[in-house]
Amino acid sequence: MMNPAEFANIAQSEQEFWWYRGMRKITFALLDPIARQRKFDTVLEAGCGTGHFSVQLARRYGWRMHSLDLGWEGLAFGKQLGAPRMVQADICRLPYRADSFDAVVSMDVIVHLPRGREAEPLAEFARVLKPGGLLALRVSALDILRSHHSIWAEERQRFTRSRIVEAVRTQGFRVLRATYANSLLMPVALAKFRLWEPLSQAPPSSGVEPVPAWLDSLLHAPLALEAAWLGWGGSFPIGQSILLLAERASAAPPLPS
Repeated sequence: MMNPAEFANIAQSEQEFWWYRGMRKITFALLDPIARQRKFDTVLEAGCGTGHFSVQLARRYGWRMHSLDLGWEGLAFGKQLGAPRMVQADICRLPYRADSFDAVVSMDVIVHLPRGREAEPLAEFARVLKPGGLLALRVSALDILRSHHSIWAEERQRFTRSRIVEAVRTQGFRVLRATYANSLLMPVALAKFRLWEPLSQAPPSSGVEPVPAWLDSLLHAPLALEAAWLGWGGSFPIGQSILLLAERASAAPPLPS
């Protein structure tokens, strides 16, 4: 589970902080086309944190959201926001019947499980999705980008595109789209995480900290450009995050031999 102390930082920042605004635009750029083509009535956000994104999804698409997180701290913020149907539970043991949801959304959640355990929530997502249901997944990318924030937030693993695609396919999903994102700021990230942080010798801390308005706008601009490119059907070969859309197969995956 994520460091409980991080929920307060997120709650204070996720509406206006450059990273959250930019990553929402990027995520919506992938979701908008499929939301126009298909009807999703009942949707689960697995690992909802403060519930802010569940509220945004309900407003944007009219989805009937169910919001789940293991951390009561995040759920408390979600109740203040009016996030709907919030449940405290483990993503590895979802308290829902099979074939319950038209879509499952999970943003930067399975990275908090040790490497190798990502199969557990992915299997649960497949179980609770209806046949043909949509999985929208976002994960942190590339071990070389592990940072002080990663340690502070108790991030346990990062993925390559090929590894998360294989993990999803193993659970019987058909991958519709998978791309790196938060790509244009890679040089800045590498300089900060691989040069500045080791030299500073500062203890791990949250990277969700307010910055001057001019810098916030400057950092947000590349993410907005990426959202436009992804909305046109483009992709990125490398980046700090990976976004994936997949469809649950009509039948359960075969048991391993």
